[in-house]
Amino acid sequence: MNDNLKQTPVVKHNVFTYSQPYSHISFLILSSLHPFPYTLSILPTVLREEWDTPTFLPYRAAFDPEHATSPSTLESHIRALTASDTKLPALKSLQGYLFRRGYATGELACPLFPDVLPALKRWNAAGKKVVIYSSGSVEAQKLLFEHTTEGDLRGWVKGWYDTLNAGAKTEGASYRRIVEECGVEVGGWVFFSDSVKEVRAAKSVGVRAYVVVREGNAGLSVEEKEGQVLVGSFEGVEIS
Repeated sequence: MNDNLKQTPVVKHNVFTYSQPYSHISFLILSSLHPFPYTLSILPTVLREEWDTPTFLPYRAAFDPEHATSPSTLESHIRALTASDTKLPALKSLQGYLFRRGYATGELACPLFPDVLPALKRWNAAGKKVVIYSSGSVEAQKLLFEHTTEGDLRGWVKGWYDTLNAGAKTEGASYRRIVEECGVEVGGWVFFSDSVKEVRAAKSVGVRAYVVVREGNAGLSVEEKEGQVLVGSFEGVEIS
């Protein structure tokens, strides 16, 4: 066993995050998720059928006019933005619109890793505050946690943060902003992420942070593992 995995994080208060990739990176909390492929699959239909509707016009208008001259032009632009994992507000807003459509029809439901719900219940029962910090919008986060295969989990989460209300996840100031808003000292938080860059950013301001390794995640290099505690499951996370 890797020495990094022998250490067990002790939780006082909690910040943990999940990624929202569109490719082969697994989710920290969600074992598999379909929104990004789903949004791209229904995009042509939505653009064709809703292009001039009052409901869709605000989302279309949020993109630069040069990229929204026709349904096909906007579709190509959105696919390019998605492929490059761009955090453009207009794209995030449109994805939220498409997510809501999928959740409303029942086409989308988020399967969880088996250790997630027990951990949420355990941490809440122990009086720990759980908040989510993601590059996905707060709206998208809430939709994900509302529509899981285990039911609506929003009640287990006490705060929601994204790059708009907290800042970039690779900047230490973002983590400081979150803990200050929550009114708990920096040392009272634990941050979990599958991104080493994010973990390093959290650590830079005194937040304890651990790298979560899930099946299907991209492998970590020796340099990335250096100095990090790797967590394979929330099941082994102790409560202080």
